[in-house]
Amino acid sequence: MAAGSPRALAAHLRAGGLIAYPTRGCFGLGCLPTHALALRRLVRLKRRPVSKGLIVVADRQERLRHLVAPLSAALSERAASRWPGHWTWLLPAGPRVPAALRGRGRRIAARVDDYAPVRRLCRQLRSALVSTSANRSGEIPARTAQQVRRAFGDRVRVIPGRCERGARPSTIADLASGRILRA
Repeated sequence: MAAGSPRALAAHLRAGGLIAYPTRGCFGLGCLPTHALALRRLVRLKRRPVSKGLIVVADRQERLRHLVAPLSAALSERAASRWPGHWTWLLPAGPRVPAALRGRGRRIAARVDDYAPVRRLCRQLRSALVSTSANRSGEIPARTAQQVRRAFGDRVRVIPGRCERGARPSTIADLASGRILRA
């Protein structure tokens, strides 16, 4: 399924649709972060335990405000010190964040990304997006649109583009403690 115009893509997402799009290290599977049906579809498609939660990406911090509980000035400063960038923070989840997004905890993994294709997509859609690797749990993530289509067929709308050669997954750290969970 081709990507289509930004307006058609936004309508697809509002209707609970899933997309696959290039991120720095691999193609990501995404949907709107507060669309409960889309989140269930995505978790089921990946065969991923809902208890794990999902990462949300945005082009700017303001797009994450409705997902994150208010932060102290010090924590807000700490988050901003790594954003935009290749750094994912575990932040306190806002009160209405779906369980499928936060997993079993009360935190949400979020990143203001510095990868141009991700930033452009979020800007065009005027939204943050879920960003989990385009693969079934335990399998190798897709690095090309063709691999995504082979794995998921027409169940996702594929956004064309390229991943960076040799890029690694983002660093994940707990905002409150600074403890790095994935380097």
